[in-house]
Amino acid sequence: MKTRLNICDGNVRILVINWMQTVCLGAFALLISGCSMTPPKTFTFQADVPENFTVTGTGNYIPAPGETCTGRSGKPFRVGRLHFKPDQPKTAHQVEFKVPLTDNEHGCSSVLHSLKLTIEGRWGPGREHTSQESANFSISDETSQQASTPQVFEGQCQWYFRTMGPYRYIVKIPKCRALNTNGDMEKRMIGGRLHRDQLADSTVKLVLSVAKEEEPYFGRSWLKVPEGWKLCIKTKETIRCQSPPTFTDFKMPDGRDCTVYPNCTE
Repeated sequence: MKTRLNICDGNVRILVINWMQTVCLGAFALLISGCSMTPPKTFTFQADVPENFTVTGTGNYIPAPGETCTGRSGKPFRVGRLHFKPDQPKTAHQVEFKVPLTDNEHGCSSVLHSLKLTIEGRWGPGREHTSQESANFSISDETSQQASTPQVFEGQCQWYFRTMGPYRYIVKIPKCRALNTNGDMEKRMIGGRLHRDQLADSTVKLVLSVAKEEEPYFGRSWLKVPEGWKLCIKTKETIRCQSPPTFTDFKMPDGRDCTVYPNCTE
């Protein structure tokens, strides 16, 4: 072997040395990164959503105990984030994504601290006709006293409508809140506490519904009639419907001129 190397030209000799260095460095990298090659433990977040709704997530990660994480600026950072968006709905009314319990970005180990959900509902034909609400889950390091079972949270979204701009276009704002055991909306936001010791390979589920009836965002500006809601003319002195009331028209998101919401015509 030495004789062959001696009679080789310089270019071939350099190529052989570079190849051997690459092999050695690759083996060394595999040796020192054995822990990072192990996929992080995850849990599945699943949401049953009404028509025209979807859910995405943002995981907030903090340095694990004893770790110091460095951001792009070179300074230690307190919170790192991962964004979760389902590539394709599991079904027409169900979305799902995996949430890692740990993250190894920035050359350090970080752990999941909380999960924020963005609930997005579409209320019109255009891309701009969407509005958002949020839900939050905190991660607890306390040992859970309950058996490890799928955790299911229930919530409901209520649409509120109003007009905006000089042409009085209808826009909608969702209000999403937790449901109690009786199925009634509570004042608190959707979410709760998740126990870290139960999350690995588990499923956390949100069952989201939408209220059947929409409500005016400014109730004093609309008058309930058998056909729906009529928009009162407002003055500088008052934003209430006067007695007797006088009404004005408005525009639906698709551009129609209407006198009663949501049926448009009386």
